[in-house]
Amino acid sequence: MALIEDYGLIGDLQTTALVSRHGCIDWLCLPRFDSGAVFAALLGDSDNGHWTIQPEGEFHSPGRSYRGDTLVLETELETSTGAVRLIDFMPPRGEAPDVVRIVEGVRGRVDMLMELVLRFDYGSIVPWVRTIDETLVGIAGPDAISLRTPVALEGRNLRTYAEFTVEEGDRVPFVLTWTPSNEPLPEAIDAEQALADTIDYWEEWIGRCTAAGRWEKAVRRSLLTLKALTYAPTGGIVAAPTTSLPEAIGGVRNWDYRFCWLRDATLTLLAFLRAGYIDEARAWRDWLLRAIAGSPEDIQVMYGVAGERRLIELELPWLAGYEDSKPVRIGNDAADQLQLDVYGEIVDALHMARKRGLEASDPAWALTSKVFDWLESGWREPDQGIWEVRGPRRHFTHSKVMAWVAFDRAVKSIESLGRDGPLDRWRATRDAIRDDILEHGYNDERGSFVQYYGSDRLDASLLLIPLVGFLPASDGRVVRTVEAVQRELMRDGFVERYRADTENVDVDGLPPGEGVFLPCSFWLVAVLAQQGRTDEAVELYERLLSLGNDLGLLAEEYDTERKRLVGNFPQAFTHLSLVETAFTLERKLAAQGKSSLAPT
Repeated sequence: MALIEDYGLIGDLQTTALVSRHGCIDWLCLPRFDSGAVFAALLGDSDNGHWTIQPEGEFHSPGRSYRGDTLVLETELETSTGAVRLIDFMPPRGEAPDVVRIVEGVRGRVDMLMELVLRFDYGSIVPWVRTIDETLVGIAGPDAISLRTPVALEGRNLRTYAEFTVEEGDRVPFVLTWTPSNEPLPEAIDAEQALADTIDYWEEWIGRCTAAGRWEKAVRRSLLTLKALTYAPTGGIVAAPTTSLPEAIGGVRNWDYRFCWLRDATLTLLAFLRAGYIDEARAWRDWLLRAIAGSPEDIQVMYGVAGERRLIELELPWLAGYEDSKPVRIGNDAADQLQLDVYGEIVDALHMARKRGLEASDPAWALTSKVFDWLESGWREPDQGIWEVRGPRRHFTHSKVMAWVAFDRAVKSIESLGRDGPLDRWRATRDAIRDDILEHGYNDERGSFVQYYGSDRLDASLLLIPLVGFLPASDGRVVRTVEAVQRELMRDGFVERYRADTENVDVDGLPPGEGVFLPCSFWLVAVLAQQGRTDEAVELYERLLSLGNDLGLLAEEYDTERKRLVGNFPQAFTHLSLVETAFTLERKLAAQGKSSLAPT
């Protein structure tokens, strides 16, 4: 099985596919991110579905890359007789999802083999496959997959094969398309025209990016990745396109991230706004208003890509799991958790969107005001916190800080943006939350803020205290907290969320063991920059960038012992943290006269 970093991402703004450096598509959900996988070999084996195009016999891949700033992936494959280029992409045409693969002859003569294993519902259903008008069609239940190619196809042992030869200058297309099984097959698309259209789409989109600076290349690739994780029909943004990629190889911390977390989505919105993408901000705001409509106490931490609320968690016993990491899960029970921080993130995102040029929205402000009707008392409740612990609810310090953020931004919206609201009452609530945090969230004996009230344990989410403006980075309590995090939560120079050890089982309710959490390390970079420690910040930022694969993609976590990425991939939280931190770091460098390239 390929390492996580061996995969590249292609997508069409409805779903994505993971393509290995050897020409295998091992993960593809159709027709949207959270649909059943038709290729699930990533979490099982080849019998669970995959699509491979590669040379026969021995070959190697000297390299791969995206074509410029696009999501068109080009993989070089070489043999002793020649070389080919495999061009993979998904045209963002807003209709039935397509995966287009073009085999281009680069040098010499290469004998090629294609193997297609269609398995619907996460590798559990073998479809009925037949040929209709020279088109291969696989049908099972509501799903139909068609494959069009000029190459002759042959069925053997419930698999589809093709053997063909490519010479220099040849271009052999394969177009796979999903459609509802009750509808006629869609018209064939021209692979070459689809390639040109796809390149044009991504080049036009990234051409509107205003980001610049020392890390412009990494920022642009991260923005492209975040855009690829956007479900265009609704504007929802998924946390990752995968499920159950483990946070520790062989472990049980395997979760489904193919949904829209309010936290991740709001932070992604801020990353888009900083780079000049107002349209994405507007689409997200519209999605948000639809998704959370109803009573404020019923707001969930995550929704389906169209705003679905029921995300029932199930285990799939027929899948062995990535490197035998079980269980494989779909759905996510954390949707029913109380996580107070999301209220702060919602209000902050709407406030920042307004400040950065998004037109005012009376429905958005009405919804915000309604949220405070509950939050004025609800902030005192214990919750499951940012890390979605499956242990008992607690008074997590970060959750209280984000409740403070909600009221702080509401007050500022009235003071600076002319909104109407009970200013004095919200100011009083903001001050009460602040006093509560300083009294119960700071441990005098330990000399730092702590994970939850009454605890002596650390949590990397405490690094957000200065980043959200609760206290300045120079405040002594913040300085001592940062020092404690660096002393106790760093492993091989990167930051853990918290100590996921045997002593913490009573908090998160899970066995110990996970990688270092990459977004937390980016937070540390930003805090160091705010403290004027820019040399340290730059060094850590560069180390974090080096963890990405050759395509600039990052997962949720990093295994410092095995020196490899772990967790769902690619991860929106990591990439948005990369973008946000780049802007913060550039501003601080500019203030010191070391850089003046990044917009504010």
